Amino acid sequence: MALTNRYKSAPGAGTLAALILVLVFGSPWYVDWARDNTDPDSAGGWFLRLLAWPAWRFDSSDSIQEIFADDLRAILVVVLTFLFLYLLPGSQLARARGTISQFFAGWAAFVFAGAFAALFTTLIRTNPSLLGAFQAAGDGAEYGLFVGWIIGIATLGGYRGRR
Repeated sequence: MALTNRYKSAPGAGTLAALILVLVFGSPWYVDWARDNTDPDSAGGWFLRLLAWPAWRFDSSDSIQEIFADDLRAILVVVLTFLFLYLLPGSQLARARGTISQFFAGWAAFVFAGAFAALFTTLIRTNPSLLGAFQAAGDGAEYGLFVGWIIGIATLGGYRGRR
């Protein structure tokens, strides 16, 4: 186990965790299951539905523009997670790997990634508005806040980037 942590980069591990979250919980199958089988008025149901936020899909009755925006949002969550994990200095400034600052840097990267992915993709939707962009960014930040701890845990013990 110590050998694998020695070579694990924090941005790589966090991005892999984000990719798995988006692929599994953003899939059309999970989104349909969460919508049909969870109670939005319970904490567990709310969280299970929140996991489906960066939903991606292949087909729908929506316009191509809306489908593209949803798919791009899911891709941007993963790409921006890597970017922010690489750029945030928390794990770089920590005296030792695996510290609480590394956990919070991973978590914060996911909050920023969700917010910016939603903000950017709102601009390509049908009838975009500034209010809609702000509300979407809030939804993305909410997703990152309540799910980002998973990314924070994934980044623990990894080195920051190039050695």
